[in-house]
Amino acid sequence: MTVSTDTRALRTQGLKTRKAHDGGIRESAVSRTVAMAVMIVATLYFLTPLWWLLVASTKTRDDFTTTNPLWFADFALFDNIAALVTYRDGVFLRWLGNSALYAGVGALLATLIAAMAGYAIAKYTFRGRETLFNVILGGVLVPATALALPLFLLFSQAGATNTIWAVLLPSLVSPFGVYLSRIYAAASVPDEIIEAARIDGAGEVRTFFTVATRLMAPALVTIFLFQFVAIWNNFFLPLIMLRDESLFPVTLGLYVWNTQVSQIPDIRALVVIGSLLSIIPLIVTFLALQRFWQSGLANGGLK
Repeated sequence: MTVSTDTRALRTQGLKTRKAHDGGIRESAVSRTVAMAVMIVATLYFLTPLWWLLVASTKTRDDFTTTNPLWFADFALFDNIAALVTYRDGVFLRWLGNSALYAGVGALLATLIAAMAGYAIAKYTFRGRETLFNVILGGVLVPATALALPLFLLFSQAGATNTIWAVLLPSLVSPFGVYLSRIYAAASVPDEIIEAARIDGAGEVRTFFTVATRLMAPALVTIFLFQFVAIWNNFFLPLIMLRDESLFPVTLGLYVWNTQVSQIPDIRALVVIGSLLSIIPLIVTFLALQRFWQSGLANGGLK
C-alpha cells in the first residue's frame, strides 16, 4: 500500500516536472524567436549601408545612377580601384598610410599609457588617488569635439599645427582607457601574484609587463580597438589642425573630394570606392583581435 502510494506520488511529481519543463521549452522558444527577430532586424539595419557601398563600388559612373542601388550591374570594381590608386599620383594611398600611422601608433601608445595609469591607480595606494581617478572619469564625459579648439590654440602657440604631432599627440590620451584599465586591473590582477613577483625579485616595471599585462589582455585589446576606431574615424581634429594635403588622414581626404563632386562629377566613384577601402582595415583589425576577447571570456568562466 505504501509502495503504491509512493509510486503514485512519484508519477504525479514526474508529470508536474514534465509540464513545467514543457512550459519552459515553449517560453524559451518564444524568447529565442523574438531575440532572433531583433537580431535579424539589427543586422539588416547595420549591414545594408555596407552592402550598398560594396555594390556601388563595383559600378561604373553611368550604372551608379541608372541601375538598382542594391544590386550589381557591370562589374567594374578593379577598374575603379585602379583609377583610385592612380588618381593624382596615388594621393589616396598616402592618406591611407597616414591613417594607419595615426591610428596604429596612437592606439598602441594610448593603450600602453592607459594600462599603466589604470594599473597604478588600482594597485598602489597614494594620496589623492580617488580624486585623480574622479578627474579622469570626468574626462570621459567631455566630448572630443569640445577639446578640438583648445588643442588648436595650444598647438598654435607651440608652432606645431600642420604637423603629424598635431594629430598624433592628442590621440595618446584615453580617459575611458584609464577607467577600464583601473576596473579590470582591480578585478583580474590579484595582489598575491604581485607580491609573489616582488618576492621573486621582479621590479615594478617588470611585474607590470610580465604579469599584469597578460592578465589584463582582454581589457587592453578592448582599449586598443576603441582607440584605433576613434582615431581612424577622427575628422574634426585633422580638419582644424592640418592644411597640407599630404598629411591628411583618409577621412579628411575623402571629405575634401566629396566637396568637389559638383565641380568634378567623375570623382564621385572615387569617393565611393575610397570609402569601401577605408573600412577594410577596421574590419581586419577587429577580426584579428577578437580571439583575445574570446580567450578572456573563457578564462573568466574558468575562474
